[in-house]
Amino acid sequence: MKAGGLAGTAADWPRIAHTLASMRGAPWVAAAAAVIVLPYVPGLDGNFGRSLLSQMGIAAVFALSYNLLLGQTGLLSFGHAVYFGLGAYASIHLMRAIDGGLPVPMVMVPLAGAAAGLFFGMLFGAVTVRRAGVVFALISLGIGELVFAAMRILQGFSGGEEGITADRGLGPHPFGFTLGPQVQVYYVIAFWAMVSALLLSAFLRTPVGRMCNAVRDNPERAAFVGYDPVRVRFVAFSVAALFAGLAGGLHALNYEIVAAEAVGAGRSGAVLLMAYIGGVQHFFGAVLGAAVITWLQASLSDYTTAWQLYLGLFFIAMVLFAPGGLSGVLLMHRSILRTRAFRRLVCAYAIAAVPATIAACGAVALLEISYRRATQPDAGAIVRLLGRDLDTSAPWPWLAALALLAIGALLLRPCAGRVRRAWVDASEEAQSDARRAAAR
Repeated sequence: MKAGGLAGTAADWPRIAHTLASMRGAPWVAAAAAVIVLPYVPGLDGNFGRSLLSQMGIAAVFALSYNLLLGQTGLLSFGHAVYFGLGAYASIHLMRAIDGGLPVPMVMVPLAGAAAGLFFGMLFGAVTVRRAGVVFALISLGIGELVFAAMRILQGFSGGEEGITADRGLGPHPFGFTLGPQVQVYYVIAFWAMVSALLLSAFLRTPVGRMCNAVRDNPERAAFVGYDPVRVRFVAFSVAALFAGLAGGLHALNYEIVAAEAVGAGRSGAVLLMAYIGGVQHFFGAVLGAAVITWLQASLSDYTTAWQLYLGLFFIAMVLFAPGGLSGVLLMHRSILRTRAFRRLVCAYAIAAVPATIAACGAVALLEISYRRATQPDAGAIVRLLGRDLDTSAPWPWLAALALLAIGALLLRPCAGRVRRAWVDASEEAQSDARRAAAR
């Protein structure tokens, strides 16, 4: 940036306000309507469903903040949970002060997390953003481990592994929001999540936001035209830390407890999964990845003790076969959606889904049997899978699983060729339609 630090972005805030006013409103209105309706959709209208939606909202804010770092500025951080966790600690201490009589509404608590995230983002960012690439990643990892160790040492501040608790039901209750029912907590989280998404989207449309992309793609050229890449990275890092701290504040409000794991490497790894699986190239990819990973974490753990193994395999598969993430896969189909060949592509997908399902059943059976035998030998030889009890001490479950995997893989090969041909036909037809439209 041409001016120093965050002060250099002061002139950009009017541009952010103007951008917010000029942004196309239809997608945002649709998103707001969906957010309002979701807690009353059948299946999500219970406490579990609303709690899951609340977790998705927190994860979405956290993932959007990480997307600003990685997707927009090209900074791979292994310690982004530092700002999430410190924001959560600032918020939980404010909640305890409110419990003690401080006249501040609980719905404003996440702002304390945002302020803490911004402060520590500026503090640590002044050191970390001087270098990019692998050096930045390693420094962020070191800071993450340093803060995690400090939280375990400073028991009076952090509560250590047991954590610090507070009661969100105390304090002033404007507009009747006691934050007792989970649906009220959900709407508070949804409000701050929508505000965060709007502000981040507007920030990316400002000159400083676009310079983040320039620094990501070619920092030397950005420096040649008069912008300091270090200062641009510092601004992006600070803004990302602010919204990570806001997510931490929402976490404290939702769970009413914050422990040392909030700043740990596990949470930094989780947000990295969300960003990559959703797609770092697209703004809404972070939201999509946050929703998918949160749902998988909440759902898979009810069915299998090996849920983390499945998450890891899912991540590897996305990196190998869909590096653009889920959002990239969806956007790949947008241009061919109106072509006649798209119907053939859907049929090819449906046909390929049958052997893929067979192979997946065989792979899941092998994983479950192997995982039980390797990690839980004392639990017995019986594994319940797909409604059936399998005796892992007998050879037939292993043979059946291998047979399903082999048959599915063999049948999938010709189906994959059919999908490939249908995709080429649909792509060529979409390109022809685009050329005809351009000629007119």
